[in-house]
Amino acid sequence: MTYTKTAPAAVIGAVAAATFGLATNAVAGGHGIDLAGKTVEWVIPFSETGGSAKWANFYAPLLSEALPGQPTVVVKFMPGAGSTKGANWFQEQSYDDSEGTLIFGSSGSTQFPYLLGDPRVRYEYNDWNVVLASGTGGVAYLPPELAAKMDGMDASGLKEEDFIYGSQGATRLDLVPLLAWEMLGLNVEPVFGIKGRGDGRLMFERGEANIDYQTSSSYLKGVTPLVEAGTAVPMMSWGALDADGNVVRDPTFPDMPTFKEVCEATDGCETSGEKWDAWKAFFIAGFPAQKMVFLPAGASNDAIVTYTAAFEAVKARADFAEISGARLGKYPQMTGDAATGALNSATSVPEAAKTFVTTWLKDRYGVSLK
Repeated sequence: MTYTKTAPAAVIGAVAAATFGLATNAVAGGHGIDLAGKTVEWVIPFSETGGSAKWANFYAPLLSEALPGQPTVVVKFMPGAGSTKGANWFQEQSYDDSEGTLIFGSSGSTQFPYLLGDPRVRYEYNDWNVVLASGTGGVAYLPPELAAKMDGMDASGLKEEDFIYGSQGATRLDLVPLLAWEMLGLNVEPVFGIKGRGDGRLMFERGEANIDYQTSSSYLKGVTPLVEAGTAVPMMSWGALDADGNVVRDPTFPDMPTFKEVCEATDGCETSGEKWDAWKAFFIAGFPAQKMVFLPAGASNDAIVTYTAAFEAVKARADFAEISGARLGKYPQMTGDAATGALNSATSVPEAAKTFVTTWLKDRYGVSLK
């Protein structure tokens, strides 16, 4: 087994005594585990350049402080096969062997192969134990000379351009932007095989790609400096969901139009019908619960209680809204029943949407999932 690792980031600020209450009381009451003197390994099935890395590296020092015994939390990276390599490895791990010192970070790019029946998938989400679900968003962006061809939210001026996009694969979370760009009538040629979305951003910076998208955490850290330098211009966000399930503006990027708005303004793009329904279904599966933390199969209830309480303690920090908003964006961070509900939404799509997407993948990219 090979993977790279990063040491946990410096502790972000002091934690009030109350922050430790939930996790500490769980142990004191006999309903938790003590991790004093231990090292928790947080496996991420992507490279260290993408949004999952930024998400895990943000949480790791906070989780270390909140867990009973304040163990060291180390983020380890196991990229390969669009994250299925790491997920398959995690499926084989035993809670008894790890004794609560192993957790796994899933992403939409891990969920989509599972949803689509990718033959490389040997993992089963129903075997795992979710203790945190994090929502996120995504932003597509362009070089300034191409962004200038848009007329407000109308992308019609881009239809004659040839685009290159660095992609992890059509069955990964990249499915959402690839389908969106096709719906807008854009000629986007993906270069498949990159290890993480951070590598796609690097291709854009080097001029090897002229369209890209990043999840919110990566956009905030990696693309905002490009926008400020004038070398990138945001095109649109994917949006967010309101209480009624409608696509609305992303709360992290309220001044940025959504794909729905750009689609409505662009001739030939429709926000109804089977293609829109499929796009929206996979957007919902991929972003409102885009990243999740799991304990392995067979995890004890005491371990689940301990980690759930620790993440709840992190969320209870007086400064959490401020520091998470700056690093991750303004999205729900869910534990307990909310995390379980988010997991259910992220690992199921309507059969009609799945049928449309599998047919589209075969026709457009020659990807057969049988």
